[in-house]
Amino acid sequence: MPKPTTDAPTTTATGTVSTLPPAEAPPGPPRHRWWILAVIGLAQLMVVLDATIVNIALPSAQQDLGFSDGDRQWVVTAYALAFGSLLLLGGRIADLFGRKMTFLVGLVGFAGASAVGGAATSFEMLIVARAGQGVFGALLAPAALSLLTVTFTDAKERAKAFGVYGAIAGAGGAIGLLLGGVLTEYLDWRWTMYVNLAFAAVAFVGGVILLQRTVRDKNAKIDIPGAVLVGSGLFCLVYGFSNAESHDWSSVATWGFLVAGAVLLAVFTWWQTRAQHPLLPLRILLDRNRGASFVSVLIIGAGMFGVFLFLTYYLQQSLGYTPIETGLAFLPMIAALMITSTLATTALVPRFGPKPVVPLGMGIAAAGMVWLTGLDLGSGYVAHILPPLIVAGLGFGLVMAPAMSLATSGVAAEDSGVASAAVNTMQQVGGSLGTALLNTLFSSALTDYLADKDPRDPAVLAQASLEGYSTAYWWSAVFFAVGLVVSVLLYRRGAPAQDPDAAPVVHM
Repeated sequence: MPKPTTDAPTTTATGTVSTLPPAEAPPGPPRHRWWILAVIGLAQLMVVLDATIVNIALPSAQQDLGFSDGDRQWVVTAYALAFGSLLLLGGRIADLFGRKMTFLVGLVGFAGASAVGGAATSFEMLIVARAGQGVFGALLAPAALSLLTVTFTDAKERAKAFGVYGAIAGAGGAIGLLLGGVLTEYLDWRWTMYVNLAFAAVAFVGGVILLQRTVRDKNAKIDIPGAVLVGSGLFCLVYGFSNAESHDWSSVATWGFLVAGAVLLAVFTWWQTRAQHPLLPLRILLDRNRGASFVSVLIIGAGMFGVFLFLTYYLQQSLGYTPIETGLAFLPMIAALMITSTLATTALVPRFGPKPVVPLGMGIAAAGMVWLTGLDLGSGYVAHILPPLIVAGLGFGLVMAPAMSLATSGVAAEDSGVASAAVNTMQQVGGSLGTALLNTLFSSALTDYLADKDPRDPAVLAQASLEGYSTAYWWSAVFFAVGLVVSVLLYRRGAPAQDPDAAPVVHM
């Protein structure tokens, strides 16, 4: 007869009963976990707002450093491309070297790159700094998400923590636009870089004091061939689109890089089926709803980054808005986006499913882009700019929140981290590709308009810029029209099944 155990049952943080002896019981949640949330949230805010804070400062930086209209998109693209292409690798590095160490290294590196950007004396120095921010941001963001997951083990507390974290991620873009305007107008564009040193310093001190050192996963391996293939493939695609502005579409420097990028990404896909520790397990992409969501996230990234960039230049250079006025001008669009994002995830998708909701959002966003093509040098904010901005924001929200949620729906717990990194990668890469392509189309339209006119006439130059902006908005509308068709064809009918045990996933 077996000897009865003397270990008393204990209740864990999740409410389940454990018969483990006290010495083997899992440790309780960290005592200072809400302070840890504040530290992680501050780091997340720094990473998110950096995607938009520089947009408002870009006209001032261009005037100061003297780079061309064709080059300016690289200030946005260098960050988004480095961040997006390395997110998957950053998540694996956090597993291999420990979350706390990766988090702290990411903070220090991001702050250092920001300092270099703020002190930039040339366009090349600024681009290197922006790429550096992206590299260290790709270390910081996955480590922060992993730390949040292991810090909050109680289901109710975890839901609250992820709600706060998600709100920071959602509001970061708006905060970046407004803060960028304030810093540029009252200090200097360089302070949109220097401000990160304050964020990073506070988060670093808090991280050193509060975060617990995590045990390295000795079984974790880095898929180096996969990281090289996907990073170089994405770079070739973006660089190829960017070269079309200066080398024309028929140049080898354009189509050669585009073909090379496509081949490298195809090889990456094949390698993921062979790699022992794949960077992106293909099982994550093969579900129809998830596949449609990844495409939708890519398209919304391309369209949104484009409108932020070109509308910023229109407001400041064509209409004479100050940087802070430009930041404030975008806030109604962000508010509309947040309203429809909440409505879509809490009411529309659970009731009707994504098939009607996401295509509707794509159509509304396309209508907003077409409406923006009518702006001219005499357009007023309330009568002409605000309505299409709100319409575009309503459409963006109907696409963004459901697509990001469904891109990770139904994945296994062990795949939740890489699924979150993958959807953020699609958003950032979409922004990189969209910005490069739209800037090329803008520059071509500008050149065509000036072909038989006097480029020294300020009125002619102003009208040429309007032609370029209009072309960019038309092509953004085309992106969303394609997204409408793709989402109608790919999404399944009906509301998606909800898994109450699914791990929460947050997007950058």
